Amino acid sequence: MTAATGETRGERKERTRRAILDAALDLCEDSSLVALSLRQVAKQVGVVPTAFYRHFDSIEALGLALVDESFVSLRAMLRDVRRGDPTFAAIVDRSVDVLVEHVRGQHQHFAFIVRERAAGPLSVREEIRRQIELFERELATDLDQLPGTDPWSAEDLRSLSKLIVGAMVSTAEALLNAPASHEKAIAETARTQLRMVLVGALNWRSRSS
Repeated sequence: MTAATGETRGERKERTRRAILDAALDLCEDSSLVALSLRQVAKQVGVVPTAFYRHFDSIEALGLALVDESFVSLRAMLRDVRRGDPTFAAIVDRSVDVLVEHVRGQHQHFAFIVRERAAGPLSVREEIRRQIELFERELATDLDQLPGTDPWSAEDLRSLSKLIVGAMVSTAEALLNAPASHEKAIAETARTQLRMVLVGALNWRSRSS
């Protein structure tokens, strides 16, 4: 890996870190992170193995950084969808659009998440689960602010958010495993499923209400 002219030390460090992350995504396309060695990553990037440790303490730390990259921007984008005073229909449509766009734009990241969610190192699997739970908690909080949710208990709001997030996770996995020509149909199925969930939810009354 040759240094670009005119780069500062910080820029070079960030470029190498980015190259390590990208190399790990490439190398994990056909196997789990548990089968990856730092020597493989270093060789792919073109740096000595000791250079790896200037950026990550371990392969698992590298995996955690990839999980963070995959989720943080998506959570922020979906949070923006729910800002203001949107209708439930608008939230469904815009959320599906954001999800489709994000999975398309970060295909390798989400393929990584799907693989590591089931077969990755324990710390990486736990972080993926934690990120999904963050989605659920944030969504439950935002749902509580929308009209029509007054009769629901906090437990019911969390149950609804789990249903919605679960449907979106399934949609992301379907998008990853299907050809691009099926994308529109998958998105439309997701919209229908989420609308059906919300129609039922809007007629729900918590036991305590």
